[in-house]
Amino acid sequence: MKDDQIITRRRALLAGAVALGAAGVAGAVGVLVPDTVEEPVGPVAGAAGAPARRLASKPSVYRLEPLTGYGVPRAAPRRTLVRHEPLLRMSGRGRTMVLTFDDGPDPRYTPGILNTLRRYDVRAMFFVCGEMAVANKDLLARMADEGHIVGNHTWTHPLLTRLTRSRIRSEMERTCDVIEDAYGERPLWFRAPYGAWNRAAFQLGAELGMDPLAWTVDSRDWTEPVPGTRTIVDRVEGGAAPGVVVLSHDAGGDRSHTVQALRDYLPRLLDSGYHITVPRRQYA
Repeated sequence: MKDDQIITRRRALLAGAVALGAAGVAGAVGVLVPDTVEEPVGPVAGAAGAPARRLASKPSVYRLEPLTGYGVPRAAPRRTLVRHEPLLRMSGRGRTMVLTFDDGPDPRYTPGILNTLRRYDVRAMFFVCGEMAVANKDLLARMADEGHIVGNHTWTHPLLTRLTRSRIRSEMERTCDVIEDAYGERPLWFRAPYGAWNRAAFQLGAELGMDPLAWTVDSRDWTEPVPGTRTIVDRVEGGAAPGVVVLSHDAGGDRSHTVQALRDYLPRLLDSGYHITVPRRQYA
């Protein structure tokens, strides 16, 4: 056999081997990612959007995912419904309540609230102001680690009904950005300062992917003079009922009574059979 024929045959064999090897690799190689468990949270009536959840990683457990282009097609993101009034309470059966804390995070009071929630393995919602969040990103990171929900409460806590549309957008967007940076996800919930809603707030909130959440029970811990611990406890326990959303504050003044009140009423609510949870976003 001539030398040039030998070379040609070797090249053909080599090309065939490479093709077979490539086919085998394409059939076996996947992307290694940590296995995760999604932890759903309780529902809110008529809420729209993707479920609010926390991903709890399992150490040293992995699964193969298909290469891009070979998996199940991802659905297009759905638009958030533009509402005309805020959500006030949760739907569903059972003695379920939501605890919310506004205006923080404040390093003087928020850690005490987080400590109590962690002690009783309870999750809550924190509607943060951007100007407070940007100075206390570590507290937002802790909220994420411990499974709490962080919502948008504007940047400077203004009365939205007195602002232009562009100013409202700026207040919302800046706060969304700092929450995403510190918490790890953009907020899915929005609460207007003072409970003062208008059409622009609903529309802009929806454009930014957020649902409006108000409250059912006001602890009135924001009033002056500051109510004592016993008064706050009585208001929360007196308003306790299935589906209610409780409003308290972890910033904006002396909130030491709020911190102590939570230590008092939380174990009693749990002992009474209440399940304290956070709302689930649902598509309308």
